[in-house]
Amino acid sequence: MEKLYITYNQIHETVKSLSQEIISADFKPDLIIAIGTGGFIPARMIKTYLNRSIQTVGIAYYDLNNIPSEKPVITQWLDGADEKLKGKKILLVDEVDDSRATIGFCLEELQKHDPEEIAVMVIHNKKKKKAREIPPQIRHYFIGENFDDQWICYPWDAENIAEHDSLSLQAGLE
Repeated sequence: MEKLYITYNQIHETVKSLSQEIISADFKPDLIIAIGTGGFIPARMIKTYLNRSIQTVGIAYYDLNNIPSEKPVITQWLDGADEKLKGKKILLVDEVDDSRATIGFCLEELQKHDPEEIAVMVIHNKKKKKAREIPPQIRHYFIGENFDDQWICYPWDAENIAEHDSLSLQAGLE
């Protein structure tokens, strides 16, 4: 599978643009929820622009060898979720909407706690058939960039960041 190398600077600019889109949509979240591990850094970046607190959830879909499991599994959830989520506006953040298995599963779990509204923000969306649909009550689905179905290499996964950035430059993405 073709690999696409994305730099921190590219992600920062995409998140900045997403923040403007969120503000323009008049969606004012009470809380940002990052899906770990890919959503951690984008959630922290969007916090700079939206100034909201971050909570994290762990949803495992891929194993350590990047092989998908049969279904997502909760590895970490919110303590006191009902009191933290009930009646709140939530911005759910992940780095990529690939198969939508993780995001779809997480949306189902969050809705069990009766939030006022949930919006989704992803840096990247892969243009391909998804395992789940975004539920109709999710009015806002913020996408930074759409890509074909290729392996996206994020800088936080790089063992050698200089080499990673160089590969991005060679592809003409910087």
